[in-house]
Amino acid sequence: MSKRITIEELQTYLWNSAVLLRTSIDAGAYKQYIFPLLFFKRICDVYDEECEQILIDYDGDEEALEWEENHRFIVPKGAHWNDVRAVSENIGVAIVDAFRKIENANSDKLQGIFGDGAWTNKNRLPDRLLKDLIEHFSTKTLSIANCPEDELGQGYEYLVKKFADDSGHTAQEFYTNRTVVHLMTEMLQPESGESIYDPTCGSAGMLISAIAYLKERNKEWRNVAVYGQEINALTSAIGRMNLFLHGVKDFNIVNGDTLASPAFIENGALKQFDLILANPPYSISQWDRAAFESDKYGRNFLGVPPQGRADYAFLQHIIASLKSDTGRCAILFPHGVLFRNEESSMREKLVRSDRVECVIGLAPNLFYNSPMEACIMICRMNKRPERRGQVLFINAVNEVERKNAQSYLEDRHIQKIATAYKNYVSDGDFAKLATIQEIEENNFSLSIPLYVKPAISEADIDNRSLQEHYDSWRASSEMMRLSFEKLNAMLGKEADINE
Repeated sequence: MSKRITIEELQTYLWNSAVLLRTSIDAGAYKQYIFPLLFFKRICDVYDEECEQILIDYDGDEEALEWEENHRFIVPKGAHWNDVRAVSENIGVAIVDAFRKIENANSDKLQGIFGDGAWTNKNRLPDRLLKDLIEHFSTKTLSIANCPEDELGQGYEYLVKKFADDSGHTAQEFYTNRTVVHLMTEMLQPESGESIYDPTCGSAGMLISAIAYLKERNKEWRNVAVYGQEINALTSAIGRMNLFLHGVKDFNIVNGDTLASPAFIENGALKQFDLILANPPYSISQWDRAAFESDKYGRNFLGVPPQGRADYAFLQHIIASLKSDTGRCAILFPHGVLFRNEESSMREKLVRSDRVECVIGLAPNLFYNSPMEACIMICRMNKRPERRGQVLFINAVNEVERKNAQSYLEDRHIQKIATAYKNYVSDGDFAKLATIQEIEENNFSLSIPLYVKPAISEADIDNRSLQEHYDSWRASSEMMRLSFEKLNAMLGKEADINE
């Protein structure tokens, strides 16, 4: 019988499964065990639901139960949730055996998806604890009727966020503030039939956000091709589970290092996509810079980034992966990419290429366990004629809501920023449209305070944050440096004339 599970019931049910692990497993490892069990339970409950419907559709013909085309996934004999639930000893062995049988029976979709957790380590996961987990998950039936895909997906996202809250830094590699992701999606506006790619996809939240954008607008989303690559094996498996639980079927998520070995190649060149959303790891230093110098895919067209900061390596990979006509991207970066001296020549080439369309400065504290500010860089391969030769700068540091020690964007913030981008005009101390020539006069710095000047009168009380003071000082310092450079150049010309 169908018993619809509310979102609140689902969230409590999922989080209580993690609570059972608290005395035995570090918080950072919850995901290694909870997500595979959740996915296993979902597969089996949906399989049972399909079997009930098959018997109705085929007038009780049990042979139809064995036809693969009648099932989303095959659950082999002996590998069902109920088979594992019936085991009282060596439960970890039974779980691993069921996982492998299901992976092998669905090798084209599920190979490796359950990961390699230490299920058989009885010191870490004694039979008593695994039995408690199995019984807890058994208290609800996760069928489609009880828990539609979108709602289970919401519960899954809730669990991802809770793990990030509970485990601190260890969860950051697969969690990005979802409200920032929604902003990025809103600005790129995915379309039906497009290809969407995230080269550092984590738990696939950005890809799912693009699908959700289409669903919310009642647009066809099943014809969207979804691609992602993730260096962490467990996180890439979580991303695949996440997509399946959200009902997405046409996707390809690959575990691997995007810079060292990009996964999506066509005819010896990088595959190109309509839309790319990305939050690359910030300023990593452990990457193969020497190989990038002679990159066979030509991803060094702007230059070779310094060893200590791979940001522009990811940027070049993303731009090289965009289609020449429809290609557009939104990338979450640290502010340093906008002004750091060691990347100035690459930044100059980037600006001159006229691919940068918009730069948005975000408020601090939007990222878990970090007060850092970030920016969104939007690039487009084929700008509309009226936007060519220009870049829109948006200062959105005040567009934020803070509650219970967490910062997030509300719909009104997202709409204000997205509207400014859509209008593409200067707007007081919020947005500034700058020409490439103006950016050249600032030595190709994209530092937002150089262009968007805050309107502050002497009578105003200065209640800016330390970060805002720093940004203001940095912009003033940069302006002074540029002025000195111009003055020296003028003096040099006068000296040449006098000679």
